[in-house]
Formats: sequence, structure tokens, C-alpha cells
Amino acid sequence: MPEARTPFRSAWRDVPPRQVREFAALAMEEVPALAQDILREIRAEYPGLPVVLDDSGEPMALIGIRRALEGFVQQLASQEGRPRYHLEVFQEFGRGEGLHGRSLDSLQAIYRLGVRLAWRRLAEIGQQIEIPPPAMYELAESGFEYLDGLVDQSVRGYAEAAAREAGERLRLQRKLMELLLSDRRSDTGSGASYGSGSGSASGAGALGNGLGERAARVGWQLPERVAVGVLLRPAREAVAPAVGEGVLLDMEAEQPRMVVPDPDAAGRPELLRRAMTGWSGAIGPPVALADAAKSLRWAEAAVRLMERGLLPSGEVLHCTEHTEALVLLQPEELIEDLARRCLAPLEHCGPAHGRRLAETLLAWLETRGGAPEVAARLGVHPQTVRYRLRQIRELWGDEVDDPDRRFELELVLRARRLRGQLGRA
Repeated sequence: MPEARTPFRSAWRDVPPRQVREFAALAMEEVPALAQDILREIRAEYPGLPVVLDDSGEPMALIGIRRALEGFVQQLASQEGRPRYHLEVFQEFGRGEGLHGRSLDSLQAIYRLGVRLAWRRLAEIGQQIEIPPPAMYELAESGFEYLDGLVDQSVRGYAEAAAREAGERLRLQRKLMELLLSDRRSDTGSGASYGSGSGSASGAGALGNGLGERAARVGWQLPERVAVGVLLRPAREAVAPAVGEGVLLDMEAEQPRMVVPDPDAAGRPELLRRAMTGWSGAIGPPVALADAAKSLRWAEAAVRLMERGLLPSGEVLHCTEHTEALVLLQPEELIEDLARRCLAPLEHCGPAHGRRLAETLLAWLETRGGAPEVAARLGVHPQTVRYRLRQIRELWGDEVDDPDRRFELELVLRARRLRGQLGRA
């Protein structure tokens, strides 16, 4: 049979109740002066410690020390097994550290200093009334356990403050992005041109003081140029990409959005590429700050094309690398209307033959070469190309020699190729 464990016997509980009461009474009498001494030592050790007063003008630190000592002594007098700690003031200390952007390291060091100083006085009282050493050792352990409880209270307050601060920052950041991306802050026209922003004022001057004030509240320095991204979540519970400081990110939207300051700055594209691993979406063209809504519109257009399978998915695209697709595929109704008029001569050809003639016409328009060059582009015999070009002449006549008609034909044929309706030469 396994050897039975010897139950833990509390040396402190073995102290006669009369002696415990005497110890607690003496310790409680010492609390006000001891609290003052501890605070004095703490201020000497940490001269930069801020002094926060309560409504009566008494230092909150002194109140906390006094309450902690009183709570511990009362616990000793009750001779309960484990110390209790319901001292909300220590949560406030933790909240204060969090709200002022400080770590808990110095606060915990202060607590340890306070416990060490308190223990010296309690040890003197224990010797005075002859508390047995084993009981005093156990009392020391309880003191450090009590310290752990106070630290836990401060950690809880610190975490609450950090969460509140983070939530408030995200709320302010979303408000900043809403203002920045509002259509009222840029030309509400078609936005059919990326533009260099030379026609618009840039930076804070173009947007007024409202945006500057909001940016200052989240510590965001207004850049000259931005690019706006729209993201597609890889999964509902996907963790936000680590885009780095300076990039505004709104994860609350169904399709998360981000504002990238100075997108062409050295190292920025590579940083975003690494951060966006596993995500897909699009980043609009760089524009002046006042035109951020235009960059957003291009990114949204690119994402719609991705969702339709007309642009590659599975990565974050840059609109500037897919200009042709965005220009030709976005105004779908206009392009289709132009295609019906320009390609009307093919209506009487069979689908397969009509597609071959369209591919040949596009290759000829792009190369402006003879049959050998077009044949090399299409991978067919030059004689086949000559036959098709004669048919094209018969169908369109002199229109294929008109620069404006050639431009329209190339436009609609390129759009069809982008949609996968024509083969890629």
C-alpha cells in the first residue's frame, strides 16, 4: 500500500488565541504609522512615483497601503486558512499604470518593498510577545501569498485598462478611416483615372482640421499619399494581419479595409507582402491623402472582379499591376454595348469560326504586322492567317483602316480576352 501522507498542520493555528489577539491588536495599532513609513520609503526609492489624491486630499497610495495592512491583520486575527483580498483600490493602481502606458514592473517592485518593510515590523511584534518561530515562518509565507493576491488585483485592473484603451483606440481609428474614406472628401465623379493627385491639395491642408485632430488622437501622422486596401477574410475567425505601425486597419467591416501611408516608401511593399500571407484582396493605387476614397473605389472594383474569377485570387493584388483589367472590365455595360456594335459583323459566323476570326483580328491589331508575324503569335500557318485576314476585310471593309475603329475593336477584343472569351496569344 502507498504510504499515507501526513496532513499539513498549521503552526499559526497552534498559537493560543489569546496570543493571536494580542499580536493582532499590537499590529493594528501600528498600521497608521507603518503605512506612513512604508509610503515614505517607497517615495525615497521611487521619487518619480506620481501622487494621486482622493476626494479628501489623502494620497491614494497611503489609503491602499493602510487597507492592505488592515486586511492582512484582520485575516491573522480570524486564523482562517488562506488570506482574502477584495481590495479594489489595487485594481485602480493597475488601471492607472495601464492608462498611463506604464508597465506593471515598477508597481510589483513597490509592492514587494512594502511587504518587506511590513514584515520587519510584524517580526518585531512576534518576538515581543514570543510567537513561536514556526508560526512566524508561516506568517511570512502568508504575507507573500497575500502579496500575490494584491498583484493579481492590479493585473486585473491593468488588463481592463489595456482592453478599454485598445477598444477606444480602435473606435477612434475606425472614425478616422470613415472620415478619410468619405466620398465627400474627394471628387465624386467617375474616378476613372488613377491620377497623381497633382490637381488636389495634399496632406492635412486638403482635409481641414477635423481629420488632423482625429489623427492626432490615435497618434497617426498625416502622410502626403496613401493607398487603400480591401481584404477578403480567409476564414471568419482569421487573426488580423500584422501590418505594422502606421497602417490603419478596420477589421469590423465584412471586408476589412486598410489605409497604407506612403505606400511607395522603402520596405513598405515587402512588409505588406509578408504581413498579408494567407489573405487575399486588393490595394488601390497611391493617391493624394485627400483622394483616399478614389483609391478605395479601385480596390473595391478589383475585389469584385476577384470574386467573379476575372482577377487572380489567393493573394493581395496591387491595382497598379492590373490596370488593363480594371479599366476594361469595370464599366461592363459600356464595353458590352460597344462590343455589340463593333463585333456585329461576326454575328453571322459560327461561334468557333467567329472566335478564330476575333483572335486573328486582335493579333493583327496588336502587332500591325503581316501574316508571318500574326501566324507566329497565334501558332498557326501563315496561309491560314492570310485567309482569315481576307475574311476580316470582307466583314469590316475599310473600317479596319480607320484609327478610331481599330482602337474600339482592340478595346472590346482585349476585354473579351480578359474575360476568357478569347485565347491568349
